[in-house]
Amino acid sequence: MEASSSRPQAGGRGGATGGIAGEIWLRGGPRVYRDSTLTAARITAEAIKLLDTEGVSRLTMRRLAERLEAGPTTLYWHVKTKDDVLDLALDAIFEEVSLPEPSDRWDDDVRALVLQWRATMLRHPWAAALLGRPLLGPNVLMRTEFLQATLIRAGFEGAVLASATHGLANFVIGSAATQSTWQLTAPEMQSSADAHVRAHADLYPALAATHHLGEQDWDDLFRRGLEYMLAGLGAP
Repeated sequence: MEASSSRPQAGGRGGATGGIAGEIWLRGGPRVYRDSTLTAARITAEAIKLLDTEGVSRLTMRRLAERLEAGPTTLYWHVKTKDDVLDLALDAIFEEVSLPEPSDRWDDDVRALVLQWRATMLRHPWAAALLGRPLLGPNVLMRTEFLQATLIRAGFEGAVLASATHGLANFVIGSAATQSTWQLTAPEMQSSADAHVRAHADLYPALAATHHLGEQDWDDLFRRGLEYMLAGLGAP
């Protein structure tokens, strides 16, 4: 889609650092300017690099423009707000989640998708915390479409279909968010948290006995939890 030739100024609406999450997709995606060497793809790729190394709190339009060796105003030709950048980055990483080839086993197809989904979020630890945003980008919608189409093919419908879709999505997002946050916590805080629970075993006997806040095999925990969910869902 060709954008209007009018260029927003950094101090106007186009220069705002905040916005409405997901709005960029309702506007038809990022604007395109044929006369600019800067592209939405370059902006998105650089934003992902910044987010991967420094996190969401360090992403600002000014810092992103500096990394791209562009003026902030040039950046605003393509994206209106920081929320636009976050939406583009979040959708772009979902392209890493390959769509499985549909098979005659719905649970195998769901498992293949979900495991890739989790792995992608763990490679980009900032992502899980943003997944409460409206997810309207094409890459996210295609993966969600695959998940729901797989469940429909297995016989899920109505409220059962909706519950299964949201349950699986929430399990992946919640697990990735918990693991990413915990692993970003300083090691000394992790050990102190575990020691705190064990020191109060009279109040938290189960947590102390199982070392709930101790070192975890996150992959094993996730796979076990996923198998419990799939078994519980069954096929209608």
